[in-house]
Amino acid sequence: MGEGMDISLKAALDMARRDKPRDRPSASSRIYEDLRQRILSLELPPGTSLFRAELAEHYEVSQTPIRDAMQRLEQDGLVRIYPQSRTVVTRIDIPQIYEAHFLRTALETEVVRRLAEQDSSDTVSRARSVVLIQKALAEDRSKIPAFQELDEYFHQILFEGVGQYNLHRLSLSRSGHLDRVRRLQPPSDEKLQHIISGHTAILDSIAARDQAAAVGAIRDHLSKTVSRVEEFRAQHKEYFV
Repeated sequence: MGEGMDISLKAALDMARRDKPRDRPSASSRIYEDLRQRILSLELPPGTSLFRAELAEHYEVSQTPIRDAMQRLEQDGLVRIYPQSRTVVTRIDIPQIYEAHFLRTALETEVVRRLAEQDSSDTVSRARSVVLIQKALAEDRSKIPAFQELDEYFHQILFEGVGQYNLHRLSLSRSGHLDRVRRLQPPSDEKLQHIISGHTAILDSIAARDQAAAVGAIRDHLSKTVSRVEEFRAQHKEYFV
């Protein structure tokens, strides 16, 4: 990967990581985002015990931002707090997977429908830039975490295109169990190409102002993980409720 691509990747990731364009994230927000990614990536697998004192030392902060971050993670269903004791990363809950998928499909179906009925050339252009970087990253397995981060940024751009940034944040907060199942599937070439082709089909349909095709493309794109939930549970019983 050349220097120019590295610069483009850094710029894209910087944009993807922002909480709000006008805000500087607080210590608790930075810790929340980092812990959330570590949980979703399964670096901190289900059943892991988290201790405030150890985390405060790791992040070089007091226990107050750790407590605030833990409370947000508990609201997301990713940890369970046992007062005066410890915090534990929750096991993957299948009903919450289907609930998150229902919510995300309902929201993104409407998002792409609205994008296809209006002039969304700026949104399509921004999203295509992300897809181009993903194509380059797919060739380097060491860049898979960045590929996955840009995958979510792609969907954020679509929500922003219809002025619904906060609904994207809502969808993310409810998708922790679904996102962890997605990480159980190894990042094969086939999977990465499916993601890229799915993103391309969505954007092509929006650019063509074809609402039906855009809706069909997003539904197909979002359906692959939930169709394999039972398969993943059989392979990783220790991760599930």
